[in-house]
Amino acid sequence: MKTTFRVSRSYPKILRNRKRRIEQRLAPRAWQDRPQPMMQGSNVHYELSDKTRATSYGGLGAVHVMVQRLGLVAAINQDLQLLKVHLPYHESDHVLNLAYNVLSGGQRLEDIELRRQDESFLNGLGAQRIPDPTTAGDFTRRFRVQDIATLQECINRTRQKVWQQQPAGFLAEAFLDVDGTIAGTYGECKGGMGLSYKGIWGYAPLVVSLANTREVLYVVNRPGNVASHQDSVPWIDRAIELVKPIAGRITLRGDTDFSHTAQLDRWDKAGVGFVLGLDAHVKVVQLAEGLSEQSWRPLERLPKYEILTEPRRRPERVKEQIVVQKGYLNKKLTAEHVNDMTYQPNQCERKHRLVILRKNISVQKGERALFNEVRYFFYLSNRWDLTVEQIVSLANGRGDQENVIEQLKNGVNAMRMPVDDLVSNGAYMVMAALAWNLKAWYGLLVPDRERGLELVRMEFRRFLQAIILLPVQIIRAGRKIIYRLLGYNGWLKDFFATWQRLQKLECG
Repeated sequence: MKTTFRVSRSYPKILRNRKRRIEQRLAPRAWQDRPQPMMQGSNVHYELSDKTRATSYGGLGAVHVMVQRLGLVAAINQDLQLLKVHLPYHESDHVLNLAYNVLSGGQRLEDIELRRQDESFLNGLGAQRIPDPTTAGDFTRRFRVQDIATLQECINRTRQKVWQQQPAGFLAEAFLDVDGTIAGTYGECKGGMGLSYKGIWGYAPLVVSLANTREVLYVVNRPGNVASHQDSVPWIDRAIELVKPIAGRITLRGDTDFSHTAQLDRWDKAGVGFVLGLDAHVKVVQLAEGLSEQSWRPLERLPKYEILTEPRRRPERVKEQIVVQKGYLNKKLTAEHVNDMTYQPNQCERKHRLVILRKNISVQKGERALFNEVRYFFYLSNRWDLTVEQIVSLANGRGDQENVIEQLKNGVNAMRMPVDDLVSNGAYMVMAALAWNLKAWYGLLVPDRERGLELVRMEFRRFLQAIILLPVQIIRAGRKIIYRLLGYNGWLKDFFATWQRLQKLECG
């Protein structure tokens, strides 16, 4: 069936009227003292209609059309062979069932049952039924390690179609971020889990993401006791090959666990840039201490963004005030200096660039300064075209991946680990992370570039409120599924503009 959003031909006028009415209600007024609170609705009644079919997941229809137009459904069913017969579901039904549960605000497998018993939700997707939570969990247990890789490659081939829709210069320079994290679990019987260095039982997923769009390119589940960088090189190489056809330049970023000195020459020969942290071991610290004082220069931090209005007054640092008042040990940064030099790691045949950041720290207790401390931070790079300030800024920019990982953990809940072993939880993680990627794809397809990038950068739960959780009436007329929007928010103009673009996409 064809999905459409039922609106009047004069829908721009309808949107303007709705916007005008809400602006009138919210316009500043010279209020007088009110004898009663603003929320006075007490005469509330509930009714149940036998004919009206409505749901609160109105944006999901547009996302489903996007998935179909981009060819993800066909790609999954063609390459992911987990079911011998389809009674009645295909592989794509299971994958999208888990992704759409997350995209509808679900946080657990059990939340699928709420959508399963929602007639309007099923009608909106043109589905007679969807898998129940138990069946969804059983599907994750069908995966082998190679099947998870196959699914991720299906998603990534679809991702490239989204990138091809972007304007020229979209990925003039692609920044690939890589990091590991800890996904704890209280389960006693989770197969493949381990005890992390922090004393947390669980798993240690590896995440490779594209910083430009905050998309998760690869996510790999590992036992909780592995080193952060373990087995990361093959996935980094896959990510490089994925972005290479469209990226003008590729720069890899990672913390000190991902210095991978044995791979640097190979990446350098392939034209891949890198800005990777390096442990402050004795050799490099001695090199830094041996540099003349005249060669160091103060670090001038690059501004994070341009202030378009008047700069705001900095708020008081309440936490630091408490530390001083209580007489706790306090470390304050007093100065930063930078330097660089050529450096050849033991496992490299080429010399690379070593950028050194020296931080002078005053160790205080209460109002009294105890002593000064010097710390060194090292960054390995082959980017000789950048200043040392830009190298430091790029290395610090990798910290945004922590926000992506946080969204995977607590926005998408992809690292909840709801099933029973390492591989099945890894499969669930990939399918749940698909919801995060669908958010990014949708934002990239918004015609208004600035508004689309706002959606790309938006937190997951806020995206749900803006685009997905739209109250709609579901009408089945002929061979059409009509979504009749019932409410209003400030994103509807962009929503309809994006819908028109989605209808023009060629089916994959």
